Amino acid sequence: MPVYCYINEDGVTREIFARIGKAPKTIKINGKLGHRDYFSERVGVPASAGWPMTCFASGVHAEQADQLREHLRRSGVPTEVTKDGDPVYRDASHRKRALKARGMFDRSAF
Repeated sequence: MPVYCYINEDGVTREIFARIGKAPKTIKINGKLGHRDYFSERVGVPASAGWPMTCFASGVHAEQADQLREHLRRSGVPTEVTKDGDPVYRDASHRKRALKARGMFDRSAF
């Protein structure tokens, strides 16, 4: 059975197994409505492989960690940021949205 990915408004993701054509359009994730995350489903490996990912390349100085965390939260992409200033991306979709919120993109991605 294939894996289907869902994400809620807080950015929390959940993967479920379902028969082809039988996957629900929405599910409850931590009490909130989660919608299908088609972007995460398109990868050629299981969506959970390699995630979460701490990204040093898009990090900031340790003194700016709180500013980055707040900027991403205000931009609608709540993201964990380590004390060293490195964002922790939950999945490929989250990473793409967080980078876009900062005016960045990954030329080598997909």
